[in-house]
Amino acid sequence: MRVITGTARGKRLVTVQGNDIVRPTGEKVKEALFSSIQFDIEGRRILDLFAGSGQLGIEALSRGAESAVFVDINDASLKVVKQNLENTGLVDKATVQKSDYSTFALRCTQKFDIAFLDPPYQAGILEDAVSKIIPLMSDYGKIFCEHPSELKLPEKIDNFTIIKVYRYGKTLVTVYQKEVANHE
Repeated sequence: MRVITGTARGKRLVTVQGNDIVRPTGEKVKEALFSSIQFDIEGRRILDLFAGSGQLGIEALSRGAESAVFVDINDASLKVVKQNLENTGLVDKATVQKSDYSTFALRCTQKFDIAFLDPPYQAGILEDAVSKIIPLMSDYGKIFCEHPSELKLPEKIDNFTIIKVYRYGKTLVTVYQKEVANHE
């Protein structure tokens, strides 16, 4: 794994070794995902929930995001995220927190513009995680959910609606955004 572009372009990222729970986002999925949002990243506040190696939040920071919060419950993942932040020189823009998604969502007072959610596929918690972080999103925030193609997410969760679904082989990235009220 490597950082695709930006200030940390080409830097190699380490992953958690020997852990069946952590499944890094594939290079093709990451490249396509960031191509689709390349003009929406600069100055944004990022949440990398279920951070794993931290590669999605790090890619966003490398491309000019203002800040990123990396959240994971796994000690090995948190160690790897910190190591990757140090290797890319992005530590000063990042916060790393050990927490499960539910506790983090309850305690967090920050607002985020972009959230990346890539929980362990077999955990069955993606829909619940989306609903819990919706209150943390800015008015024009987007939530990117990586999941297997056989998992069908609801069209709407609270006041967030699917605006796009990207297919990369057996992986889908579903994008939710807050519904904007029509003022006519």
